[in-house]
Amino acid sequence: MKKIEYSAIKGNSLGYYGLLGGLGLLMLIGLLAVWHMEHQGHWVTGMNNQIVWGMPHVFAVFLIVAASGALNVASVASVFRKEEYEPLARLSGLLAIALLAGGLVVLLLDLGRPDRLIVAMTYYNFKSIFAWNIILYTGFFAIVGIYIWFMMDHNMYKFKKTAGMAAFVWRLILTTGTGSIFGFLVARSAYDAALLAPMFIVMSFAFGLAIFILVLMASYHWSGRELGDEIVARLRNLLGVFIAAVLYFVAVYHLTNLYITEHHGFEKFILMEGGSYTKIFWIGQIILGGLIPLALVYAPGVKNCRKTLSLICALVILGGLATMYTVIIAGQAYPLQIFPGYEVTSSFFDGVVNDYTPSIYEIALGVGGVAVSLLIVAFVIKVLPFLPKSLADSK
Repeated sequence: MKKIEYSAIKGNSLGYYGLLGGLGLLMLIGLLAVWHMEHQGHWVTGMNNQIVWGMPHVFAVFLIVAASGALNVASVASVFRKEEYEPLARLSGLLAIALLAGGLVVLLLDLGRPDRLIVAMTYYNFKSIFAWNIILYTGFFAIVGIYIWFMMDHNMYKFKKTAGMAAFVWRLILTTGTGSIFGFLVARSAYDAALLAPMFIVMSFAFGLAIFILVLMASYHWSGRELGDEIVARLRNLLGVFIAAVLYFVAVYHLTNLYITEHHGFEKFILMEGGSYTKIFWIGQIILGGLIPLALVYAPGVKNCRKTLSLICALVILGGLATMYTVIIAGQAYPLQIFPGYEVTSSFFDGVVNDYTPSIYEIALGVGGVAVSLLIVAFVIKVLPFLPKSLADSK
């Protein structure tokens, strides 16, 4: 394989500074939303006593899951020895760290008392999956950071594959832990399934790669660098495989629930009678986020169209947010089965499907977290050599 030459982007154009300014503005709006929610209380949000994880959690979990998937390109290069992906490994690692940082910022600012993170960092309840995730997130930053260091330092390059393997294993554990947050909640009919852990891993592949492709194409287009059709086609085909895998796991998950009698009520709710939740599942998650992108990936007429690929990635991201909305919000909206086999009603809305409408403040916080991730990437590729000078097709 020919030697890869990396360099930082110039980043001295009006468009670049406009991008930084726009992302900074979104971050500021997000901080103002946090300030308003913290001073007025969470009554200004759509959250309530029944739905305590709202839209910020949708964005946060999506970014955390996508962070693991964004590292997939680097893993394919280092762990599976696919040299054609080697030039993309640095950007892959950077995007993984940036997405996790953005997701954790949203999660932290949605706690109500962000200072309580100190308690989570200094006292561990090892029976809690949340405590385990604190270790997994901090470990991810450290391991991927070392992995990037080994890729960029010629003296440490010989240890790159070992670091890549460690990062690969850690990211699988991390995503398993994130999926297990829901899989271990046996009290809720929407969760209570070991299948959620591997399903989150597969979803991370699709969501992270979609974001990676968009960032890659935007970086090369705006910096005037050459990005060949060969590498883009490889990434496109890989994304198609992941989209199909996600649809497969979603189908298996719901078929499994339909086989288990105790989950019939939730399946009827989410597949048929859930109102807006059912629409988000079928239209957002399955059709827009799965079937249409999969069809476009393999449609012969647009096979080499990058605008179509951008649309595919955008739809996968939209479908990812719809998926997280279905898992997190719809899962809480369906009433707890405190007494299975009995109909329960009370003044505290027991046995009632809970309503939730996200507020503008919650959405602003989530978008602010996305802006944090993109700002990190945009700034770092200007000051450090993360991008190859050229990714032109081999002659």
